[in-house]
Amino acid sequence: MAHKTDARSWLFVPGDSERKLAKAVGAGADAVIVDLEDAVGQEHKPRARKLAREWLAAQPVKAAEAPRAQHWVRINPLGSPWWREDLAAVMPAAPHGIMLPKASGPAQLELLGAELTELEERFGLPHSATRIMPLVSETPAAALALPAYAGSTLPRLAALSWGAEDLAAAIGATRKRDPSGQWTDLFRMVRATMLLAAHAAGVPAIDTLHGDFTDLEALDRIARAARADGFGGMLAIHPAQVPVINAAFTASDEELRDARAIVAAFARNPGSGALALDGRLIELPHLDQAKRLLGLQI
Repeated sequence: MAHKTDARSWLFVPGDSERKLAKAVGAGADAVIVDLEDAVGQEHKPRARKLAREWLAAQPVKAAEAPRAQHWVRINPLGSPWWREDLAAVMPAAPHGIMLPKASGPAQLELLGAELTELEERFGLPHSATRIMPLVSETPAAALALPAYAGSTLPRLAALSWGAEDLAAAIGATRKRDPSGQWTDLFRMVRATMLLAAHAAGVPAIDTLHGDFTDLEALDRIARAARADGFGGMLAIHPAQVPVINAAFTASDEELRDARAIVAAFARNPGSGALALDGRLIELPHLDQAKRLLGLQI
């Protein structure tokens, strides 16, 4: 059974920047991802590992500042020469999870899980406590392997996310969005397939980042559309994006009232499959959605 997460905002922080790491806790993100991959040049990776470990180790004493924050690390890809060094450096500080970039499929998650089990035993951490979130679409082969996540048994799996930049580079695409700002067909297909794969695997789908961190109005539209599409959260690259994402992925008072009304209506009519509520037809799928919104057992 997957160990899913309910984090809405996932903030990347370069692992080699003491200043940005120091500011990350106060950003309000549900999950902070210390980045040892793309944000850190090869010559700076040893320093980034050291800073990441120190930052992670210091977080428990600051829990009051961000009581619900999770602390993750994006390691380097399993095809690189650095990923084992990344894990050896950060695992003693017990991160909540590991983000795996350029994941080629479930088999790589199993390999990473086996490595984590060994390190958890070595450092006295609870078995299977460290979760995994892969970035699952960064190569053409990885994008085509997305349906394999639906039928896999990956107990450490917390969520799936995707990225467009590496995939665009891999296929030589010079655009990812059309003139209206919508994803082009290929990226729309990958995004939708990832969304279905995540829900089939029983974990949240986390939407990719919005690259323009100065345009918060556009981010708000994109984040709210992502939630409406079925995503559970979104990646962020700047602290200013965090409150916008958190607000977009938080149910409004009106939504909560409506969900409670739907649950109450079916409770008053046990065994019914369809009811009228406030002049509209509600059926069992509406009840499931309402219970999910309220955090009730479906």
